[in-house]
Amino acid sequence: MIGKVVGLVDHVAEDHALIVAGGVGYEVHAPPRVLAGLRPGMEAALYTVHIVREDAQQLFGYPTREERDWHRLLASVQGVGAKVALGILGALGAEGAARAVALGDAAAMKAAPGVGPKLAQRIVLELKGKAPAGAAPLPLPRAAAPKGERSAREDALSALANLGYQPSEASAAVLAAEEAGAEGAPALIRAALKSLAPGR
Repeated sequence: MIGKVVGLVDHVAEDHALIVAGGVGYEVHAPPRVLAGLRPGMEAALYTVHIVREDAQQLFGYPTREERDWHRLLASVQGVGAKVALGILGALGAEGAARAVALGDAAAMKAAPGVGPKLAQRIVLELKGKAPAGAAPLPLPRAAAPKGERSAREDALSALANLGYQPSEASAAVLAAEEAGAEGAPALIRAALKSLAPGR
């Protein structure tokens, strides 16, 4: 299996880059932010997930092992697959995905292309408390809402989303607010807004 590609960038397309290593050109699919940093002629080093099927082989590349390992973990969930895992990491990054899982934040997962409400819920439920080997999971939320009720966390995340904040930054701010001892939706929102916009 191909675990890392190090070579010269031949060209960059919308969803992949062609990297020449040892005289062989590898098409490596990567998130848009990663592709945006690549230029023809520069050297690139990407950790890869190598998918082998009967009719095709694909490489998905990331600048860090952590992202590569999160891709594998996400793709282990039924219904996700390699392309959806790529979309999640493109939208959230490894840290954002870890926070969404730790918070049980399905709304953050829904920000990724190809992830609907049911799949988002399945991802956070199946991966709760998990992290790639070698990476410590983020602290789990302190209290879960009774079944059928919205939690203060969900209300805070919804309020921040309505104010225009991205799911990944909203999740990070709410998790930090909980760790700092804020309780209840109003307190979580105030603390999160303070950390998101300290100059206000």
